[in-house]
Amino acid sequence: WFQKADKNKDGRMNFKEVQRLLKMMNVDMNEDHALRLFQAADKSESGTLEGEEFVLFYKALTQREEVLSLFQDFSEDGKKLTLLELVDFLQQEQLEDEGTEELAMELIDKYEPSETVRALHALSADGFLMYLCSPEGSIFNPQHRALWQDMNQPLCHYFISSSHNTYLIEDQIRGHSSIEGYIRALKRGCRCLEVDCWDGPNGEPMVYHGHTFTSKIPFREVVSTLGKYAFKTSDYPVILSLENHCSMEQQEVLAQQLKTILGEQLLTSTTDGRIPTQLPSPEELKHKSLLKGKKIGRLEDTLDGPEDEAPDVSDDDNGAEAEEERRRAKVGGLSWGPAGRGTQPGSALQKDKESLVQELSDCVIYCKNVSFRGFQEARSHSRPSEISSLSEAKARKLIRDAGNEFVRHNAWQLTRIYPSGMRTDSSNYSPQEMWNVGCQIVALNFQTAGMEMDLCDGLFSQNGRCGYVAKPHFLASSTPSDLSSPEGPGPITLTIQVISGQQLPKVANSKEGAIIDPLVRVEIHGVPADQAHQETKYIENNGFNPRWDETLQFQLHVPELALVRFVVEDYDKTSRNDFVGQFTLAFANIKPGYRHIHLLSKDGTGIPPSSLFVHI
Repeated sequence: WFQKADKNKDGRMNFKEVQRLLKMMNVDMNEDHALRLFQAADKSESGTLEGEEFVLFYKALTQREEVLSLFQDFSEDGKKLTLLELVDFLQQEQLEDEGTEELAMELIDKYEPSETVRALHALSADGFLMYLCSPEGSIFNPQHRALWQDMNQPLCHYFISSSHNTYLIEDQIRGHSSIEGYIRALKRGCRCLEVDCWDGPNGEPMVYHGHTFTSKIPFREVVSTLGKYAFKTSDYPVILSLENHCSMEQQEVLAQQLKTILGEQLLTSTTDGRIPTQLPSPEELKHKSLLKGKKIGRLEDTLDGPEDEAPDVSDDDNGAEAEEERRRAKVGGLSWGPAGRGTQPGSALQKDKESLVQELSDCVIYCKNVSFRGFQEARSHSRPSEISSLSEAKARKLIRDAGNEFVRHNAWQLTRIYPSGMRTDSSNYSPQEMWNVGCQIVALNFQTAGMEMDLCDGLFSQNGRCGYVAKPHFLASSTPSDLSSPEGPGPITLTIQVISGQQLPKVANSKEGAIIDPLVRVEIHGVPADQAHQETKYIENNGFNPRWDETLQFQLHVPELALVRFVVEDYDKTSRNDFVGQFTLAFANIKPGYRHIHLLSKDGTGIPPSSLFVHI
């Protein structure tokens, strides 16, 4: 390799050439760490490495004591793992149970760098490390990365990746509205988008956050974006949650733009033309966009043709949300300006706006907004195509006062939860407590990084990132067992040995030459009885290859709902620890054995080659 990369054949290489060489060898590295090791290997201090120095440098960069000793535990001659020795390792440590010999052959073919060793159907220490760092050696079950769940259940039997005020990419008051908000959310697998529509100039409805100084985008652009990006990441349905503040004239424009721009993509009738007794499945609604909004009369009337007398317009569940925003606008002393004109309760225009254009109403099929008036009331009507929206505070109160009824309600009807109006900074609430009772559409501010979005990304990173994850069976059946004391074989014990870290990144904006003091915290997010966190001690001044060798243990009563979040922080005794990286996944997706965890940055993007090495 060295000779291949030594362009001018002088038998020495500078740092740039070494970086190029490592790329060719497919060795990933963090530049700071690599430079430090380069300088240490450059014994002659010439600014270049000669052959022998390069070998030292390469070994320092890639050698892992803890992996080597594991390799030697299973290798008789200490130089290679034979096919049978590898099979032993896969069965005993990695708990791989089916087709282990085929898997072993596959891993050798894929990861053994030496042709000689490959010909012997064996794995060298280098090949063993490559396997452990690969997707097959990752903590995340590779079979669950792809679509692995049954997609033929009714929509209400899934958690659905959902965004709040999707057009905002900053805060809720002065933030910038942008088409980019929709594109980013869709690329992340989001399946429920929010659109706030207000009358705009020249008969063009606009999208923005009413009673605030957020900028505006034409509704037409939002719909075009939806047409273009809706099914790039996922084939399953997109729900467009419409908060409609428009006059009758501009509502007609909304309906027309939805129909002409989306065409076939817009669902305008039930899947079989009949009145549904339950919601259709994601499979039946593939490549369809569903409008969620107010509706005149009942779904039956749309299917039977218009009635003679004028039916009621459904209560708008967003009334509460709009009311909260108005109240906040007054409190915040914001100008009422043109956005607020005539929308005071009781004005003639307001009464006018309570009415709804038939064309727009007809576009609402499976997601008719209704006000929530208690579980009794909802059950007596039993219309699966109705949906209520609740603020996080209202939802928390219901969880406290009537958790089991909430679970039952969510087994046959959709519920949407949205952040409190006081979160003007676009902060988020934890989605976990809402998922625990089976709420499907738990809307978060996708633009705000942090633990809450990590949980959301963690849950939805499985199942082909399609934005739908099946709820556990006990949340989908209409007779849930009491969640606080689940019937079952008693709690599961999750034991995590945190062994080591690899090439952890520097903390953003840290001083030149600063080295981190990393610690690992493992958090369990789930039902209240399972909520827990534990951390390792910190290791001083080592972001390159810290060793913890500490064991953490957790009891899980409802593992089906548990998410596990691994966080690396830079310890600081005088102030809050700094965030270094994290990785979150559902307990159901964890592979046991010796595994690498490939860390993500604050906003959820990869930071290779930073990882943790653990035993589960």
